[in-house]
This record gives sequence, structure tokens and C-alpha cells, in this order.
Amino acid sequence: IALQMTIRLKGGYDIFMVTIRPVTEVTKSLTDAYRVLIPQLSSSSNPPTEEALQRIIESDSAQILIAEDENGGILGTMTLIIFQIPTGVRAWIEDVVVDSSARGQGIGKKLNLAALELAKQAGAKTVDLTSRPARKEANQLYKSIGFVRRETNVYRFSFE
Repeated sequence: IALQMTIRLKGGYDIFMVTIRPVTEVTKSLTDAYRVLIPQLSSSSNPPTEEALQRIIESDSAQILIAEDENGGILGTMTLIIFQIPTGVRAWIEDVVVDSSARGQGIGKKLNLAALELAKQAGAKTVDLTSRPARKEANQLYKSIGFVRRETNVYRFSFE
């Protein structure tokens, strides 16, 4: 799936195209982008290695989606996981991050809409994600797209 949209740069009048697409290979620009983007997402996680990115790309269940500008610069990324369980095909969205210089331009929305389309094409019954309450803009975005807050408990077991 490849989607294109036109956005305006913050504070300027330049118009450029952004393409949302699945990643098919590990490139220097991808690893460089993650070195910039992951610290904006999480202070407790390191950027993925080339090997880790390769494992994701080769995975049957995970897809990395990126938002690229006309010059191939990566402005944002997310991971979509689609998996089969006894009650049906499900999907999960993880690690959504748009570079701080490109936020507020609709890139996060387009990434999520592309992920929803891929999940729908794969036959997923539902798509879940989590977002910390402090991420007010992100939570507003998810609600505007049609995600509904679930009354559930999220538990985590950590090996570290």
C-alpha cells in the first residue's frame, strides 16, 4: 500500500508530498531515522540495530511503515503487527513516532490510516494500541480516527 498526501511545513509555505509505505529493506536512512526518532518516543529504549530491523522486515507478522518526504527523508514510522489467535485475526499498532519537526501536519494520522487499511486487508477483526495519558495530542488523534478507549487492565512482565 502506498498513500500520498500533501502537507505544509510548519512556519513556511513550502508544499511537499509525503509517501506512506511499508519498509522492504534496511537502509542507512532507515537506521539513521530510528536513531533520531526512538529518543523522541522513549527515553528508556535504544534505537534498533540493523539486525533487529531486518528481523522485523522478515517477520511474517510485523510490518514497519514509514512516512517519507520527496527526497526520501523519513519523517515518521510505526510498526503494525498482524497475528492469528483462536478467536480470529487481530492487529496491534506499536511505536508510532513522527519527528518533532513534522508533527501537527497529519503524518501520524496517515500512518495510522495506512496501518488500519493493511489490517483490514489481512482480515483483522480489531486493531489495538496503547498510548500514555500524558500524550494528549496522540490520544486525541486516535479518538478522531475512530479508536475507542477500552476499559481493561494492561499488565506487563519485564525480564529486565
